[in-house]
Amino acid sequence: MTHDPSPARPTAAPAPGQVDLHGRSPWSVLPALCLGFFMIMLDTTIVNIAVPTLGRELDASITQVGWVNSAYLLSFAVLLLVTGRLGDRFGPRPVFIAGLVLFTVTSAVCGLADSVALLVAARAVQGVGAALMTPQTMSMITRVFPPERRGAAMGVWGAVAGVATITGPVLGGVLVETVGWEYIFFINIPVGVVALWFAVRTLPSLPTHARSFDVVGVLLSVVGMFLLVFGLQEGESYDWGTIRGPVSVWLVIGAGVLVLAAFVWWQNRIGDRALLPLRLFHVRNFSLANVSGAAVTFSMTGIFFPFIIYLQLVLGLSPLRAALVGAGGSLVSGVVAPLAGRLSDRVPAKWVVAAGFATLAVVVAWLAAAVRPDAPVWTLVVPMTVFGIGTGLVFSPLAAAATAGLDQRTAGAGAGAFNTTRQMGGVVGSAAVVAMLTSRLSVEVPAAAADAARDLPEAVRAPFLEGFARLDPSALSNGAAGFAPPDGVPAALAEQVRVAALDAVHTGFAAATAQTLLLTAGALVLGLVAALGMHAVRPHARPVTTDTAREVSGAR
Repeated sequence: MTHDPSPARPTAAPAPGQVDLHGRSPWSVLPALCLGFFMIMLDTTIVNIAVPTLGRELDASITQVGWVNSAYLLSFAVLLLVTGRLGDRFGPRPVFIAGLVLFTVTSAVCGLADSVALLVAARAVQGVGAALMTPQTMSMITRVFPPERRGAAMGVWGAVAGVATITGPVLGGVLVETVGWEYIFFINIPVGVVALWFAVRTLPSLPTHARSFDVVGVLLSVVGMFLLVFGLQEGESYDWGTIRGPVSVWLVIGAGVLVLAAFVWWQNRIGDRALLPLRLFHVRNFSLANVSGAAVTFSMTGIFFPFIIYLQLVLGLSPLRAALVGAGGSLVSGVVAPLAGRLSDRVPAKWVVAAGFATLAVVVAWLAAAVRPDAPVWTLVVPMTVFGIGTGLVFSPLAAAATAGLDQRTAGAGAGAFNTTRQMGGVVGSAAVVAMLTSRLSVEVPAAAADAARDLPEAVRAPFLEGFARLDPSALSNGAAGFAPPDGVPAALAEQVRVAALDAVHTGFAAATAQTLLLTAGALVLGLVAALGMHAVRPHARPVTTDTAREVSGAR
């Protein structure tokens, strides 16, 4: 291959600050990094399709099963800043390998769990493994690949992110319906073993940066992130009110914001010794890439949560058939992402990212218009397939844009910051979408019931409307059938009431889903604006050092 230099001939010296692999191709590091990252991204979405099965087989409530995903996302999100800095201090290789081993072992424990409590605990530790690995993937690509090849490498990385995120529900549906829910975790074991073999053989030991560890920053970031993420993620469980005694959801969120504000003050005070050097955000493109990263993850969460429930509850699709609606997008994303990465080596990444965000915003608006209680499935498959073009254009060039300005000393910290904002976007998206969907259900379902009641006999009309007025919207999102006719009603009339109730639920849920999708379209427009606000930095620009950061931040 043209990009794999032969060791037999003299090779050019690496660029200043670039790692010397002694003639070995930098592409050799990608199998281990991509396999590890694939497992991480897969496990953020694969569990969603198995929620009803887990509740039934582990005799757990919806809230308890919800913690199977929440525990993973929570430990993953709160540790990313710390683990990014660990890679800077101890080297990406040992930190990545430690995370890979931990992730693989806890995947086995998850599959063997015989109670929801054990499964939740194992998932929390699995999130620690994911947090150890994730920043090292971006950091190592940034430090190993020269600028002229970095976009193509990020293209492969972005393809993994896009394909794994969309593939999760599809693969989960196949495994749950064929061999059992345990295999959504067991599947990680062979992948992890192969990734470990590649990691030990191919990942280089990169130079580390000896410096004092910011213990205060670690404590403030972990506590602040935990409080904020817990409050946002679990707010709906407590109806955004009291958790226990004087402690409320909003008090927890407010405390998290205050602790994170103290974290920012402390980081500014200690300068380059900080866990998160704030000079990273002096670079306009890095800051805006973080905004766009949060927006796209917000949207990915926001689209799939209501949409998959709609497919199963309203259209009556099985979990596997519902998951297959997005399969075309997964394939398209896998093809587009490497091409987009190579394109960002030739043109400024902002234009590729902006094209992706524009595509996604149009597709989500299109999808919102297509969501109806009687929608033919093919009218949803088409926009979901085009959706893959947008994700393929966004993920890899956005990562390239975020890391293009990082120097060798802060590659891990920058990767940790970027991944943290992306993950936080997903957490905020999850909370916002659940709140939006529940809010719109409380309006749209009673309105649809009022329309349906016009065709019912007067004797049952008032009880029908009263029943829907008392209906819990969150129960609808979990698949509740709706209003049951009172006892003593003749069979023919009971059937008429049942059909009217089902029609009201389906019509109201479809309307609420469409409106919730428009919220995610708004987040995508924000990502588009942030992308357009980036500087059109030419490909292969030199990494940003402290002095360069000052130059860029003072320019224009």
